Amino acid sequence: MIKENFLTKTLTKSVLSRRSFLKWSAALGGTAALAGGINYGLKAVQAAAEDAGTTGKWVMAACWHNCGGRCANQAYVVDGVVTKQKTDDTHPDSPDYPQQRGCARGKSQRHQVFGADRLKYPMKRANWQPGTGGDRSLRGKDTWVRISWDEALTLVANETKRIVQSYGNKAILNSNRLLNAYGGGVPTWGQISCGAWPEPNALMAGNLSGANDRLDYRNTKLLVLWGSNPIWSSGGDPTYNYLQAKKAGAKIIVVTPQYNETAQGLADEWIPVRPSTDAALLIGMAYYMITNNLQDQDFLDKYTIGFDSTHLPAGVYYKDNFRDYVLGTYDGVPKTPEWAAEICGTNPDTIRKFAMEIATTKPMIFSSSWAPGRTALGSQMCQAFLTVGWMTGNFGISGGGVVNIGHAGASYGGASLVTGGGTGVKGIANQFGSYSIAHNDLTRKDVFCIVWDEQWDAVLNGGFMLPGYGKQTVDIHMIWNIGDGSGGNNMNQCPDITKGIKAFRKVEFVVSNDIVLSSKSKYADIVLPVTTPWEKEGGGLASMGGGEALLFYSQVTEPLYEAKDENWINRELAKKLDLDPEVIDPISLKQQAFNSLAGSKVIKADASGYEPLLTITEDDIAKWGVTGKPQAGRISLVDFQAQGVYQVPRAPGDKFTYINGKAFRDDPIKNPVKTASGKLEIYCQALSDQIKLYGWTTLPPIPQYNRPLQGVEDTYTDWEKKIKGPYPLQLLTTHYPRRSHSVFDNILQLRRAFPQEMWINTLDAEERGIKTGDTVLITSRWGKVLRPAYVTDRILPGVVDLGEGAWVQMDEATGIDLAGATNTLSGTTPTDCGVQPWNTNNAQVEKWNGEQLQPDYTWPQRIPIKEA
Repeated sequence: MIKENFLTKTLTKSVLSRRSFLKWSAALGGTAALAGGINYGLKAVQAAAEDAGTTGKWVMAACWHNCGGRCANQAYVVDGVVTKQKTDDTHPDSPDYPQQRGCARGKSQRHQVFGADRLKYPMKRANWQPGTGGDRSLRGKDTWVRISWDEALTLVANETKRIVQSYGNKAILNSNRLLNAYGGGVPTWGQISCGAWPEPNALMAGNLSGANDRLDYRNTKLLVLWGSNPIWSSGGDPTYNYLQAKKAGAKIIVVTPQYNETAQGLADEWIPVRPSTDAALLIGMAYYMITNNLQDQDFLDKYTIGFDSTHLPAGVYYKDNFRDYVLGTYDGVPKTPEWAAEICGTNPDTIRKFAMEIATTKPMIFSSSWAPGRTALGSQMCQAFLTVGWMTGNFGISGGGVVNIGHAGASYGGASLVTGGGTGVKGIANQFGSYSIAHNDLTRKDVFCIVWDEQWDAVLNGGFMLPGYGKQTVDIHMIWNIGDGSGGNNMNQCPDITKGIKAFRKVEFVVSNDIVLSSKSKYADIVLPVTTPWEKEGGGLASMGGGEALLFYSQVTEPLYEAKDENWINRELAKKLDLDPEVIDPISLKQQAFNSLAGSKVIKADASGYEPLLTITEDDIAKWGVTGKPQAGRISLVDFQAQGVYQVPRAPGDKFTYINGKAFRDDPIKNPVKTASGKLEIYCQALSDQIKLYGWTTLPPIPQYNRPLQGVEDTYTDWEKKIKGPYPLQLLTTHYPRRSHSVFDNILQLRRAFPQEMWINTLDAEERGIKTGDTVLITSRWGKVLRPAYVTDRILPGVVDLGEGAWVQMDEATGIDLAGATNTLSGTTPTDCGVQPWNTNNAQVEKWNGEQLQPDYTWPQRIPIKEA
């Protein structure tokens, strides 16, 4: 309080300005962690503004993180400083026309942008030396030295030239548009968020596994949310939209290993299932449906192939059909609910009841998030989920659906109703290509890229698997973490952090850009401070509400300290690399923002096409100081900027309603699915062949349950006799409300509100003498972490849960991560189509007898250079 009162008095005596704020912030930076962080400073600035009679204004500001919400985020700006925030209040709230409300993360944005731990200047590691890297073992624990931008960029350019000249461009891991123009770097790829879903979606369903329109969800009688927790993972409107279905009469069932917040707040029933065993549960449900003749046989006969022996593709052995596999006709193993229960942990009577309910309720929405596919052999879950959903016939109809949707299910389907335009910047291709999260062509000759799981082995051992081509060799000497955005983090968010630290310490040079000293930058040699979208000249656009709304965010403040935007960094580095900066970044940020505004489109009232969203005048163009042409649109540019959001009004039965798969359901001959057969493929040879070509695992053409590596069976040394092994628990790694992946983990108020606790069932805790709040040691085959325990009956026995994304804080002496980063525990085991099996882990938990962890909101912030 002494510090706060002193600052308030000091600031009140002077004119509140950006310069005074920066001066204050620099002075505070060295002690902010002890005082509770930037919160104290913001309170002081706000109090000073009020005492001095200084007023501010509300502006729409970006919430730019990858949670799926994309919500409205308004900032109250006083002389370039955000003193408070609020969410959407641009129109009255209603179920048809909802406000785009933000969550605790977005409302904490000011503490991220104006935080005491913002990187202020270019820095280099004190013991780093050009050419050799100096003492590389000090990466992650060395001190930092402030340097000028010219020195920093000169060092980065010289090291890049040296490494390319000495070893070639394949010696660089990662790339961006600048490096692409300089010959590229070896890209990384993987199915990080969507898990195993892309290939089954494409090859089994022809990408017709999307959702109906959100308003049509109110027509369903039963909504199944499999592996979903939108209350935690995707704040904003998804949960609100599901609530409207519930209010309209739908029963909601949540299927997850833990009784999560969505099950608690929305569901009528929770069905527990062990991680990575979803396919067994689904196949056990299929058995009950088949033996009681509950499947929609007419739908299966007309719209699918592979369910039974009379509906197989030509030339396929008659025994290789799903029905006979389930019944055990030829392998002698009926896949009964009891068979499934032993694997998945769900009560057999619950399996039967659940199967009966989805089979006899129409219309019914059978919806899965991406999470159950983020598992070892995750494709088998996707196969089984689509098949059981199709068995109910709830496809292509109002109030129905067999749905896979990301970000916990925003419950939107169909084309976007309003969209932003392009920036006008053309991409610069990397000569090494890459794979995407979409269905991949593995016969391409222009690809040389490393799946996330294997990048550290590639650095340390020189080898990796290239899908379609087998084992490859590579010699990495540099890690390039200068991204074209401030959110990248290839240390913290990749499997096996312990091995990642070794890889960072092996190479000759590591460079990063960042807004704070996140994990990828902590282990770098040179770090370049980059601006946030709040400091972006011209602002920008963000799509919200599943395509029903478009947000314009303004520039909130000038770039803080010496932070520079990526355009500037790319152009200045281009000069030092003897490249033309006009080729690298030919369009200013303001011009890019204007281009995206001018190209924005909105659906016509009769849904017949799109028209320009904005009316733009010659005066508008002159005021922006850009080039462009006047145009007529739905609303004026001035009005759009002032209100910050345009949302298409909705009403039940309007012309924008969308039913996924309806055209195929109405006429499967005229509107075939984009699969090899033109039908929904329960037997899918193309999927089996594609997974085999990736090179890590194999997959039968029909849904089966096969034992995954580190599944529940591997918690036993003898599965048949049920003798537990050294890692007797399954570790779940869920999205957590304190972060969007790893972003926001440095925000103290979010750390206080959402402790990084490990969930453990009461029975497992009692067996180990653990109580809530005890520090526990969690061990896997890959690493160790310390965390406080949360003992609860809201998670299955034999399963523990830890929220993903915490910033690794490795104790060098013990090799234990004190922060509880889940990738310290998750290993490098790629599966299926390059999936990272985040939710397939074995672990052991024991009570920690050493010093107890203090709450991490009391930990010192990562402030690399303390002001004198």
